[in-house]
Amino acid sequence: MENQEAAENQDPAEKRDAEGNQEVVENREAEGKQEAVENQQSTKAFDASGTRKGRLTLVLGLAALVSVFGSSFQYGYNVAVINSPSLQMQAFYNMSYFERNGKYIDSGFLTLLWSLTVSMYPLGGFFGSLMVAPLVNKLGRKGTLLLNNIFSIVPAIMMGSSKAAKSFEIIIIARIIVGICAGLSSNVVPMYLGELSPKNLRGALGVAPQLFITIGILIAQLFGLRKALANEKGWPLLLALTGIPAVVELMLLPFFPESPRYMLIQKGDEEGAKAALRRLRGWDDVDAEIEEMHLEDQSEKAEGRLSVRNLCSFKALRWQLITVIVLNMGQQLSGVNAIYYYADNIYRSAGVSENDIQYVTVATGSVNVFMTVAATAIIDKAGRRLLLLTGFAICCSFCMILTMSLNLQSVASNMSYLSIASIFLYVIGHAIGPSPIPYVITTEIFRQSSRPAAFMVAGSVHWLSNFLVGLVFPFLERGLGAYSFIIFGFVCLLTFVYIYLFIPETKNKTFQEISEIMAKKNKVEIKLENDPLNPSGGEKDQGQWGVEKNTKL
Repeated sequence: MENQEAAENQDPAEKRDAEGNQEVVENREAEGKQEAVENQQSTKAFDASGTRKGRLTLVLGLAALVSVFGSSFQYGYNVAVINSPSLQMQAFYNMSYFERNGKYIDSGFLTLLWSLTVSMYPLGGFFGSLMVAPLVNKLGRKGTLLLNNIFSIVPAIMMGSSKAAKSFEIIIIARIIVGICAGLSSNVVPMYLGELSPKNLRGALGVAPQLFITIGILIAQLFGLRKALANEKGWPLLLALTGIPAVVELMLLPFFPESPRYMLIQKGDEEGAKAALRRLRGWDDVDAEIEEMHLEDQSEKAEGRLSVRNLCSFKALRWQLITVIVLNMGQQLSGVNAIYYYADNIYRSAGVSENDIQYVTVATGSVNVFMTVAATAIIDKAGRRLLLLTGFAICCSFCMILTMSLNLQSVASNMSYLSIASIFLYVIGHAIGPSPIPYVITTEIFRQSSRPAAFMVAGSVHWLSNFLVGLVFPFLERGLGAYSFIIFGFVCLLTFVYIYLFIPETKNKTFQEISEIMAKKNKVEIKLENDPLNPSGGEKDQGQWGVEKNTKL
């Protein structure tokens, strides 16, 4: 009552002041809430270091899609495309030889010819890998991908016309040429996407090439059904379809930007790099990324552009080089391509009926695609190291189980189901780690000047190992039978041990931060050449990077 009377007797001016003060308080509270909401949204848009998180813009997404469909897809397609029509193609080899010589090919020579047909593809991949460094340094990443389409379109025409020309030699030569295409694309596409991507999306986009490799394998298996194209009339078209993605890429890729890192660091075109980054990121303020590129550029001035010879003798990159060699050998010698090249024979050994083999093969490809999609979704959360360790552990385990089940099939008929399950679980293990992640690691642990040479080494090891498996496995299978998978299991085990002991986690780190981690492992010091803040390049750099030894990187 007294408060009500006091309010009524209050001076009007005082009353207005009180109401004004209350309004100010309410406004401040509202502003505080709004600021809190904005800060929360801002926190989502920035990472822990205060750098704006990148997002998958339309330009970045389409650039990735065009490059992986036009290049990586073909790699997978040509891995699997000759598996299903192998019987029809070998019959064509036999008939062509008979028409020329009046006699059929003996079984040993036919096995050799077919092994050459399979293995010429990875041999071409090796030659393509040798071309990576000079081409990407001269033409850029995008320019190399455009040129590479020649090595797809020409062999597509050759393979499509081989039956009409009655020449199986054309197929073998074409497999070498399309292998060159795969050798270039398997190295250049991960490099291109790794340099286009913001660091928080680098893992997912780095796995995209492997995803489209698995999609290419699956499409080849679907088209390779006997009711589709894996028949006497359809197999030349099945081989020729590899040229279609190349034509699509040749038409669309010119509309997307070149790698900003290549433009700035190797070409010195800062304005072009900024323009490309603005298109890729979807915002105008790209100074932070440009500054990070400048830091990388300064820290590797003393290094210069490394050749493969220099890379192999450069102490500051010793562990990086060993890592990419081990990962690529482990990836290929683990036996995954033996399964794709000779899947029908393996399923036949596992007791699958002749008519059902083609459908089991397609199911294997479908599982491969699904698990690679899963790896794409979790790589930037789970990390590269964990997925590699998990994948190689699964592959090692099921190589051993597959060996046991294949050997026991004659005793227990139900073992055939365990054999098929082992192949599926092996493919799952390979798809989540060993297949996609070596490309990501190679992009991340090398810097701009050494990255082309590093991909050249990694690609050469990758394709030589692939070539060895494709050429030797038919004879290995004939000599050792199911025990050949013990060799693959042992390779998986050795690779697992190396990853556990020596490979660091690289997720959500800039290229410069990863360089610092590897510098400590190599016991070298990173120095910034011509640092305007520290012209002498002395103690300040040592304190900044925290590396204590005296070898300059």
